[in-house]
Amino acid sequence: MNEPDQIVFVIDDDPAMREALDSLLRSVGLAVRCFGSVAEFLGAPRPDIPSCLVLDVRLPGKSGMDFHKELAHSETSLPVIVMTGHGDIAMSVQAMKAGAVDFLPKPFREQDLLDAITAALDKDRQQRARSAELDTLRERQATLSEGERGVVALVVQGRLNKQIAGELGVSEITVKVRRARAMRKMQAGSLAELIKMFGRLES
Repeated sequence: MNEPDQIVFVIDDDPAMREALDSLLRSVGLAVRCFGSVAEFLGAPRPDIPSCLVLDVRLPGKSGMDFHKELAHSETSLPVIVMTGHGDIAMSVQAMKAGAVDFLPKPFREQDLLDAITAALDKDRQQRARSAELDTLRERQATLSEGERGVVALVVQGRLNKQIAGELGVSEITVKVRRARAMRKMQAGSLAELIKMFGRLES
């Protein structure tokens, strides 16, 4: 059996709702794993692939809203779709402020859920791509020598070669050589690209 390339997690304490969501998502070709509580979800292995969480508000033990807040304040980037049969405007605002992709009061249209899941999976895919790109840039940055780092730090600030040479106490030729090496190691096609790379590393 092939591993899925994306997956939807569902946490809902209603067995009938879990079964209905499982059937709906599988009918459109989505891999899905359902859980009856936050504890069950946390105790299960999760593949490192694009994913999202469809989360009910009222759950045994830790509530969906409390768990969503914890996720929002953690390093986990798992996009969340909140659903509830007992929601109100205040709860909706709270969920969206915590970063929910959508807030769906039960009963909801199947298409509304599927649209929200599509948006959530796209969001996670983009986050993963950005994270992988940053990891690559950090790996390249780690190959720079101390001298190259010093030159790049001043280049990023907009200093000219002559100014950099004066600040570092080296010749302009040395500055040019270190800058060229740094660009090669960072795989930057231009000075503007190098500056953009370091801007992203510092953001």
